[in-house]
Amino acid sequence: MSRILNAASVAAVGMTAATMLLLAEPGFASDLAAEANLPAISLPSIEAPATLEKADLSTTGEAPTGQDVDQDSDHEDDQIVAQIDAMPKPAPVTAESLAALVDATPRPADIDAELRCLAGAVYFESRGESLVGQLAVAHVVINRAKSGRFPASLCGVVHQKSQFSFVRGGRMPAVRNAAQWTNAVAIAQIARDGSWKNNAPGALFFHARHVSPGWRKTRIAQIDNHIFYR
Repeated sequence: MSRILNAASVAAVGMTAATMLLLAEPGFASDLAAEANLPAISLPSIEAPATLEKADLSTTGEAPTGQDVDQDSDHEDDQIVAQIDAMPKPAPVTAESLAALVDATPRPADIDAELRCLAGAVYFESRGESLVGQLAVAHVVINRAKSGRFPASLCGVVHQKSQFSFVRGGRMPAVRNAAQWTNAVAIAQIARDGSWKNNAPGALFFHARHVSPGWRKTRIAQIDNHIFYR
């Protein structure tokens, strides 16, 4: 009888252990697998897609943000500016002397009225003077037009009554020396462009050296046979 009871007790203990194993939580089963050195199955992490995306961006060279795209655009603009700067540009008219500049100055096919009046003042007032003296006379006419004390145009200055003695009846006399007239036109252009230094800066008046008008004005320079004042 006792043997039958012992066998029943052993069976009951075995059934209780089996029931406990079947009812165990999943986490508990995983721990058992780890302790038994059994291969555990791991699921892909949710971080994997982000890692793959970053890898794709780095290998394709695509910019992940708009900032890098703007930098590339700025780099292209710099290249275009550099190409424009490298393009050949027309050389300015330069000369080592006023005489060389006069020779290098192209004469216009059609002389406008203002340039003609300025060249007329140079020709009739100073064609016998040096080129430096002729340039100073041209600047007197220009300075007057800019001063606000005389007519505002070059022709207005030249034709103003009782100012330039060569103007008679409001008209200029005929030009009789083509070479000197050509030089006067060039000097007028140089003076109007300001492309050569004026040795009588700011002058508004001048007279021949052999006369003494008794002006109470500031003397600026004497060039050849003319004395300049402001």
